[in-house]
This record gives sequence, structure tokens and C-alpha cells, in this order.
Amino acid sequence: MNDVTQRELLQTFSRLADTLVDDYDVVDLLQVLVDSCRDLLDTTAAGILLADSQGRLELVVSTSEASRLVEMMQLSAEAGPCIESFRSGRRVSVPDIEHTHDEWLQFRGAALAQGFRSMDALPLRLRDATIGTLNLLRAAPGDAPEDDIMAAQAFADVATIGILHERSIRESEVLSQQLQAALNSRIVIEQAKGVVSHTRGVPIDEAFTLMRDYARSHNLGLSSVAARLVDRSLRL
Repeated sequence: MNDVTQRELLQTFSRLADTLVDDYDVVDLLQVLVDSCRDLLDTTAAGILLADSQGRLELVVSTSEASRLVEMMQLSAEAGPCIESFRSGRRVSVPDIEHTHDEWLQFRGAALAQGFRSMDALPLRLRDATIGTLNLLRAAPGDAPEDDIMAAQAFADVATIGILHERSIRESEVLSQQLQAALNSRIVIEQAKGVVSHTRGVPIDEAFTLMRDYARSHNLGLSSVAARLVDRSLRL
């Protein structure tokens, strides 16, 4: 890992830490994480799934909002590396998706169709609690560099602390509310993407980029921008 990359990693940790304030936006925090994995590590795409109150994994953020990537991640949440990592609380490495076992048939077909050949699923875990997974997809087969995995797991650990927050891990009810809030934000973001896609006549992926760029340029939370788009108090 060269000096430039090391400096960028430190800057990312600093940025993640800066989000841990009273009014931080969970979705913004996680979006920074997956974008950093894509930009700094040997990763083609990344996404985070969180467990809802029933233990079902749902996609909260990803580096692309293309429907095929979202669907593929959800397939893995049902039978694939994501759910295995979540249940075991351990990293699940898939150096060649083409040769995964038949129980992951749907995930394998969807991943290969989109050009992904290898993957790592890393748990979002604090002590004995696993609340989701960070999922790294690559276009080439083979094992990920260990330095990349160490950095990604460190990112995931920071994000986990951010989600749980030092004040919310004391009460399980608060923890449940915090996780549910992130999942609810995802629903509003999905609705907002549809609004922007329709009004601007652009694909869903581009609609999300417009939303994210607006939020960052105006120093607003992504969830807040999405809510204003849905209730029509904001137009892009």
C-alpha cells in the first residue's frame, strides 16, 4: 500500500469519525463507507445490508443504485455470502463465484450476469452482536489483498459503532429503533429516486447521484433530502 493510499485511508477514517455527532445521518455514514471501499480498495462495487427487527437482511446503501445490483445483493441476503457472514459473524470469502455451491444458484447467476467474479462479505459486529454485513464485489476472480480486507473491516467496525452509538447500545429498544430508522430511511430514498427519475427523465442510478450530490453540496443529510423530494418541498 503506497503513501498516497495510506493518507487517503486516514482521511476516510477522519471523515467517518466526523459523522459521529448528535445529529449524524446513518445513511450518510454508510454511504461514505461503501464509496471509500470502491475508491480506495480493490473493489468494483460495495454494499451494506442491515438486519431488521426480525433478523432479515435489507440493503441500506450501495455504490450503485442500479436495480440489478440491488437485486443481486438481496439474493445473497437470502442464500449467499451475505447471509452466511451475518449468521456466523465471520468473514466469508468467495474467490471464484462461478464455482460456488448450488445452494447459492440464484445469487451466482445474478452476480456472474453483472460481471462479478469474486466477493468478500464482512460482518458488522460489536462484541457478540452482528447487525449486518459489508459486501465487497470484484470483477476479477481471486482472493482480495489482505491489506484491503483489514482496511474494509476497520471501516465496518467504525460504521458499526456509529450505528449503535455509545448511548444507544445500553438499551435494546433504542438499538432496535436505530436500526429500523436506517431501514425506514432506505424506503424514503427509494421513493425519492423514483420521483427524481420521473421528473428529470433520468435512470434510477443517475437520479440517486443527483440526490447525493445535492445533499453534499448543501451540507444536508441524504435522508432529509429524500424526504423533501417525496413531499414535494424540494425539486432537483
